This record gives sequence, structure tokens and C-alpha cells, in this order.
Amino acid sequence: MVHKKITLIGSSTESFDAAADDAIDRAEDTLDNVKWAEVQEFGVEIANADGREYQAEVEVAFELQG
Repeated sequence: MVHKKITLIGSSTESFDAAADDAIDRAEDTLDNVKWAEVQEFGVEIANADGREYQAEVEVAFELQG
């Protein structure tokens, strides 16, 4: 069994948790066999946003088929 890891950045105007959920939800919607996720970093964008935009960098691992 072989897994591949990719990095996704989720964002939310609500919270860091919601930003991480955004990335994980997208991975589950677009990838097969998602096995785990690890939050690597948090950040807040304030320069180009009306309010704060919370960001979470998430590494997602999924099993390769075949």
C-alpha cells in the first residue's frame, strides 16, 4: 500500500478550525481513499480582506490505487 501527501490551504472568515475543515472537506470531496490529515500551520490574512481571513495549511494523505 502506498500513500501520497499533498498540501492544501483552507480559509474561513470564522476560525482556524473552520479553515482546516474547509481544506479537509475539499480533499474528501475530490480525492478517493483519504486516510488522514495533519494541520501544519495557521495564518491570518488581514491586508486584502474586509475582516480577518483565517487560513490553515493542511497535509492530506490518501492511498494510491493500483
